[in-house]
Amino acid sequence: MIDDILTAIPFGIILAFTIGPVFFVLLETGATKGFRSALIFDLGVIFADIIFIVIAFYSTNNLRGKIGNDPSFLIFGGVLLIVYGVISFLKTSKSFRSIVKEYHKVEIQKDYGKLFIKGFLLNFINIGVLLGWLGFIVLGDSLTSSENGDIVFIVSMLLSYFISDIFKILIAKRLKAKLTPRIIFKTKKVIAVVILGFGILLFVQGLFPEAYEKNREKLEHISPIN
Repeated sequence: MIDDILTAIPFGIILAFTIGPVFFVLLETGATKGFRSALIFDLGVIFADIIFIVIAFYSTNNLRGKIGNDPSFLIFGGVLLIVYGVISFLKTSKSFRSIVKEYHKVEIQKDYGKLFIKGFLLNFINIGVLLGWLGFIVLGDSLTSSENGDIVFIVSMLLSYFISDIFKILIAKRLKAKLTPRIIFKTKKVIAVVILGFGILLFVQGLFPEAYEKNREKLEHISPIN
């Protein structure tokens, strides 16, 4: 279980620094309206993620138990992450100006109910988030070996994502000041490539399941944590 938690943490941090409208509004809210307002907004975002995760788990409920026996599901998860990464990479150049423009047009009122709803809707309307969670659920299945390891993986990933957001809120003013257009552009590209890389890894595992199982057994024997 501890292994599953430690495995999930980097993925949560990566998601927390995926730059998009939610990222910008969170920083804007933290910098101009304070910690509590930004936290309420982020809870709305997290609530949308939870709904997507429930949908993703429900839609793959009958498939997840077969992943270990049928490598085609690993290929399926890999394709999802590859598509998600490629779309994010290709959209970066095209959407960069519009995202930065939207960032500077952000208007936040100090109304906690509206902030929560705004965070929820801003995240929920992005169907790509559901696609990403579907891929990460399959990835969690492939990386964990304990009972309910996939659930532990996703919950740990979501918690590390939320904790990272709290740190972003605390340093919102400094972080916002350092986000030059060039840094934003490079960060979006790097994160897209990282997600794409994990998709390719999952895809390869599905193509060569025997080699993957041998490497996994070796890692389990080497790991000092059971």
